[in-house]
Amino acid sequence: MPATTLTLAAPALAPPPTELSGRQRVALDDDTALAACTTWQEAADGRREARTRLVLQGLHCAACAGLIEAALGRVDGVHAARVNGASERAEVDWDPDRTRASALIEAVQRAGYQAYLADAEDALRARQAESRQALWRLFVAAFCMMQVMMAAAPGYFAAPGDIAPDLAALLRWSAWVLTLPVLLFSARPFFSGAWQSLRQRRIGMDVPVALGIAVTFVASSAASFDPGGVFGHEVYFDSLTMFVCFLLAGRWLEARSSERSTRSLDALLRRLPDSVERLAADGSVAWVPAARLAAGDRVRVAVGQAFPADGRLIEGRTQADESLLTGESRPLVRDVGDAVIAGSLNLGAPVLIQVTQVGHGTRHQQIVALMQRALTERPSTVRWADRVAAPFVGGVLLLAAAAFGVWMHIDPSRAVWVAVSILIVTCPCALSLAAPSALIAATGALARRGVLVQRLDALETLAQIDVACFDKTGTLTEDRLALAQVVWPDGDDLPAWQRRAAALAAHSRHPLSQALVRATPSEDAASWPWHGVREQAGQGLEAFDADGRRWRLGSAAWVGVVPPTDLARPAVWLAPQDGAAVPPHARFEFDEVLRPDAAGLLQSLREQGIRLRLLSGDRAGAVQAVAQRLGLADAQHDATPQDKLACLRALQRQGHRVLMVGDGLNDGPVLAQADVSVALGHGAALAQQRADIVVLGSRLGEIAHARGVARRCAGIVRQNLAWAAGYNAVCVPLALLGWLPPWAAGLGMALSSLVVVGNALRLAR
Repeated sequence: MPATTLTLAAPALAPPPTELSGRQRVALDDDTALAACTTWQEAADGRREARTRLVLQGLHCAACAGLIEAALGRVDGVHAARVNGASERAEVDWDPDRTRASALIEAVQRAGYQAYLADAEDALRARQAESRQALWRLFVAAFCMMQVMMAAAPGYFAAPGDIAPDLAALLRWSAWVLTLPVLLFSARPFFSGAWQSLRQRRIGMDVPVALGIAVTFVASSAASFDPGGVFGHEVYFDSLTMFVCFLLAGRWLEARSSERSTRSLDALLRRLPDSVERLAADGSVAWVPAARLAAGDRVRVAVGQAFPADGRLIEGRTQADESLLTGESRPLVRDVGDAVIAGSLNLGAPVLIQVTQVGHGTRHQQIVALMQRALTERPSTVRWADRVAAPFVGGVLLLAAAAFGVWMHIDPSRAVWVAVSILIVTCPCALSLAAPSALIAATGALARRGVLVQRLDALETLAQIDVACFDKTGTLTEDRLALAQVVWPDGDDLPAWQRRAAALAAHSRHPLSQALVRATPSEDAASWPWHGVREQAGQGLEAFDADGRRWRLGSAAWVGVVPPTDLARPAVWLAPQDGAAVPPHARFEFDEVLRPDAAGLLQSLREQGIRLRLLSGDRAGAVQAVAQRLGLADAQHDATPQDKLACLRALQRQGHRVLMVGDGLNDGPVLAQADVSVALGHGAALAQQRADIVVLGSRLGEIAHARGVARRCAGIVRQNLAWAAGYNAVCVPLALLGWLPPWAAGLGMALSSLVVVGNALRLAR
């Protein structure tokens, strides 16, 4: 589908528009334009409901997310709105019978921000334009700051009386003129954010900053033009420009850091090509939009191009990079007949594929849906920080007003800049960035390893788990069996019995037959001829050898033997059918194949003091065999989904934090009940939807790594919160005592935010 081009961005110095043109509304409200970023669902009463993802622009602090949520919530027909300020994403549930997508965009614009459909080209262009404008604001502030410092320097170094009054006035007026571009252009985001907060009757973090800048400019302007007035003769243009420059530099670096944290997520979301080379039935070639592909189409994929859909290789041999989709770090060889995944990169050679799945049915789109959910999630730590920030800012305003009143009696000439320093130094930007910066960095780091976090709260809880429960089949074990033991008649040749059995088993697709074939060298199995092969469903195989002797391979009853009473493993028997009461026979016993990293994962969790439990619906013998091999003392067999659910609830009533790992359809309820749930990438779609974390490559070792990242993330969040609290505890008294000038307060505030973001970025390594 061609990208829909909308011109929604405002001119650089004009306020953002609050109304869309008729042409823009038509483009936004078209179902085709919404298809890439909207999921349509059917409500209980049969009505159609929409869930649309938006990319936001203009967010400068954590309070902005709350303002946008409130603005969207007031739109008639909007059921819920979730905004993540760190990733600048929103997810809105709305009723298409009562509102339109264009109304959502206009609601965000009326709140003073910009919004775009998540997959629209405008979103990318707007982000690039915003980054360029932020750099221009910083450049203007830095250039003017240097000029203002040059004008202020003589006043710092000259002795009283060395500068003539008219020259001193000229220097003050020069500083005033140079401060105007900083005030009107560079500092505009602070005033705009403060105005939007006050319009919504909320106190955001831009309010004290804008107030501090305004008070400093007014007081300094009054001192410049009336040195004998109430504000005295001291001017603070150097402090004002320095503060704006430092704060803009901090915000620009924060934005670059956030972009780095979400880059791997965005790379996956924008992985598919816009157009592809499709081959018609007559052999002709045409370039078509990727959105127009259908199952059965033949598509040529060039080297370096992403596969546009799930498909099967029908011509050529290549290597595919699936690192962003499965976490597999090495390119995988793909030959004719092999499956390829939409979004993976073709690295080896041009190939021809036949499309098997397109659109929302592809693995790529399923992964994108999981990641979009995480990008709009607001975890509890972030919500707590947002709740604390608003009353904190209100307290800051009261404290600054009180300090101004006190200093008016102590030293009126210092009252203004003491109040300004308090307003600036106490802005809780670091507090609001403490959690989201760490969580987004951790999510991005895990995504690069093929671990998708669907609910950011899960990272907080994962660090606190003390019980881990595992499903068996498909989770700790692979979906295949392996030959474990062979019992054959005394004095006979084992290879001969196994060759006979494997050659006969090759005629069946039963899992036990296939396991027997895999365990026998192919040349050995092929060397034994059989004819008249017949398979009895649920029983086994029957055939005649070269001498016309009839043999059977299958269950004990089918073969005509009595199985041992203590046999716990699945088994098949091979015996000739010559009328003997107990024919000579061989027994082939099988074990489930453990995942290569299952034992390592359990040992790692065990060393961390986590209690381990196996919950399986399989029979007792199979469950106990796996539990014994893995050293699990606590194993429950023959467990129905209700039994598993009851077990988890009992553990939670005892005060435990429970992790559940599963992959099957029957694991959906218990995954939803667990405090933290992990589904494997090969598992059922329902299990992945109910899980908090999805391991795309199905590598169990990534669960241990994810818990390590979660613990580091929790530690970094605590460090960030402690830093933010300690910073305010030290700097507020200094500002109250008049020992912290406004420029130093601005520098401290910017550095405080940078320390928090920089500390969080350690998770991205």
